Amino acid sequence: MLFLRSLACQIMFYLNFFFHGLATPIALLTTRAVAWAIAVQWMHGILFFWRWTTGSTYEYRGVENIPDGGFIIGSKHQSTWETIGLAPLMYEIVFILKKELMYIPIFGWFCAKAKMIPINRGKGSKVIGPMTEKAREAIEAGRRIVIFMEGTRVQPGSMLPYKVGVVRLYQDLNCPIVPIAVNTGLFWPKNGFWRYKGHVVIEVLPPIMPGLGVQEALQELERRVETATNNLILETAMGDNPPPTIHAAIANLKERGVDVSAAEAALELKM
Repeated sequence: MLFLRSLACQIMFYLNFFFHGLATPIALLTTRAVAWAIAVQWMHGILFFWRWTTGSTYEYRGVENIPDGGFIIGSKHQSTWETIGLAPLMYEIVFILKKELMYIPIFGWFCAKAKMIPINRGKGSKVIGPMTEKAREAIEAGRRIVIFMEGTRVQPGSMLPYKVGVVRLYQDLNCPIVPIAVNTGLFWPKNGFWRYKGHVVIEVLPPIMPGLGVQEALQELERRVETATNNLILETAMGDNPPPTIHAAIANLKERGVDVSAAEAALELKM
């Protein structure tokens, strides 16, 4: 059944992409708002078929922590799930993404129309100036900029060094950072075929308001996101029917010195 559910989810993902791709001429010839509305419907479709094929559920926690106006979203990145699931939660978001993604037919066209911010990673610090100006325009328009601080998807329970660019942007733009914790990689793994049944949580944490120094803001962002993400993994381990991926995630946490004794005991009882 796991194979059939995962296969069905993959098929519906690409069918949904194809049918929404038929609306590309409409999106490209109208306003950004119309293009964005079509993109959000595509994302809603993915989430609907994911729930339908896998029997999974999802939850947005802490939505009361979302401030008004423009701000930076500093999100943990484990899966494709959050790149899809953040948009319906925070409309008109802006991703800072590698420029190669803009060359993908249909997807890249929508990104250009929605005024995403592409960067050339090969140019290093030279991208900071143009990126900051585009980000400033987005913030002044009341949009929300998504940054995945580790720069890539990481396995649940693991952590890569946070890139300082997110807090430099926070200082330059003088706007809040809203931290996001996730457990998505447990159910929609990185580079994997399988789609496991379970309860995905996207947790919005209290914003880090302007005024902190670079290192202080970076440490606070890391502390909030990692603590909340670790807790979501432990919560999944101690819940009903945790996915097979939970064992590797708990091992990763243990290696990092996180107390996982209660989770290990709960998993032992389920075996």
